[in-house]
Amino acid sequence: MKVLVIEDTVTSATLICHLLEKMGLEPVHARDGQEGIEAFKRLRPDLVLLDIIMPGMDGFEVARRIRQLENAGEWTPIIFLSARTSDDDLALGISVGGDDYLVKPVSEIVLKSKVRAMQRIAQMRYSLLVLTRKLDEANRELTRLSAADGLTGIANRRCYDETLLREWRRSVRERTPISLLVADVDHFKQYNDGYGHQLGDDCLRDVARVLEGCLRRPTDLVARYGGEEFAAILPQTDAAGARRVAEAMRAGVEAACLPHEFSSTGRIVTVSVGVATAVPDREDEDGYRQLLSLADRALYAAKRAGRNRVGIAGEGDADAPVAQGTAV
Repeated sequence: MKVLVIEDTVTSATLICHLLEKMGLEPVHARDGQEGIEAFKRLRPDLVLLDIIMPGMDGFEVARRIRQLENAGEWTPIIFLSARTSDDDLALGISVGGDDYLVKPVSEIVLKSKVRAMQRIAQMRYSLLVLTRKLDEANRELTRLSAADGLTGIANRRCYDETLLREWRRSVRERTPISLLVADVDHFKQYNDGYGHQLGDDCLRDVARVLEGCLRRPTDLVARYGGEEFAAILPQTDAAGARRVAEAMRAGVEAACLPHEFSSTGRIVTVSVGVATAVPDREDEDGYRQLLSLADRALYAAKRAGRNRVGIAGEGDADAPVAQGTAV
């Protein structure tokens, strides 16, 4: 334990340093307030013993400056040393950042007791900080797990719903387009029946990695929507941009060449993707539910057209419902 002793009187400083060494501590002596502040910056001691009456800067001002130098969450015990014994001096010392008050001449027994008390407080505080950090880490991990799909590791349905509501409202405020993509693994039932559910799970994990790898912006999100269906949210993305992302997803899965000998579309795993885009003008849920419905209809249109392709809402679907807002 390193103790900074800021004391201008050589005799008193020598005595205090000697007593600290007897306690197994490492004293560092500073002869005035400015030297003490510089020593504090350089050494970051575990305890400060601070004289009040010194030439130039007094101990009260030194304590204020030490507290200003500490980073958030840091705390260094400060014990004032003084021949003054008035209640006002004690109150002022505590108010400027001191933690205790030791009257000179210093008693070895009292000094040892004060230092040990500060050691215990510092240790308890450190233990509390460690526990707080562990709890924060645990809470962050719980938050992450609550937003992640247990099978694929990408965002889950809950995270998707929360993100969609937030981004939809942002689009309403900023009058910017938002695009939704819905992707479905073609002939996945036949894959599960032919290869078994364990390999089916591996297939979904592989597809999820490919889809997530096609996103380029931190605001974009792809989630497992349910079963073999995935969904993506593309904020501030118009129809042309959404089409490019959807085609990249489709082509990416195709390029992965995951075997699927039971598919009537081909001998590899493929996906069909539906795309819908709108510039919303109302924050209620009906708007984005209608947009999701449009993306679903575009997905099924892609499946009817032969699968392994991208369907765009409104293209070749004249009776499609209009999403709340302006479709683009």
